[in-house]
Amino acid sequence: MSPETQRLINTVGYIGTLPRAPGTWGSLAAMLVGWGIDRWIGTPFLVVATIVVTIVGFYTVGLALADRPGEDPSEFVIDEVAGQWVAMLFPALGFAVHGVPMVWPGPVFAFLLFRLFDIWKPWLVGRADRRSDPAGVMLDDLWAGLFAGICTVILAGLYHGIMGL
Repeated sequence: MSPETQRLINTVGYIGTLPRAPGTWGSLAAMLVGWGIDRWIGTPFLVVATIVVTIVGFYTVGLALADRPGEDPSEFVIDEVAGQWVAMLFPALGFAVHGVPMVWPGPVFAFLLFRLFDIWKPWLVGRADRRSDPAGVMLDDLWAGLFAGICTVILAGLYHGIMGL
């Protein structure tokens, strides 16, 4: 795979080259595309897309950073897409169980919580970030997505269950 193709994939169509907060832009684009996939194609396709993006991300990040150990270029946002979609799977699957596509505020809370965990880097997110290898580039965002997804479902349960809203 050519270096330019790797860059195209790792920056998600060059979204990662935006001058400020490329991770946030990558996550926002992922939320909007993921929400559209869930709404118009269906949750099973979002699951498959998440798996594919994760595998492709591990592969292309590994290729691009093979001779650059310890780097995590801010322009690489394929990891944000994978992590954001992991976070969105939790509310998407919750809605899918009831036969409806994901609606507001599920994807928005998944986005906000994903950015929180991705920036804050608590526990396993931080450990993955400190790996200093291509896998760490992907893993910290996957952990952040997992934590964000779990928190999104917990908040929805508190809001709808305990508060009765």
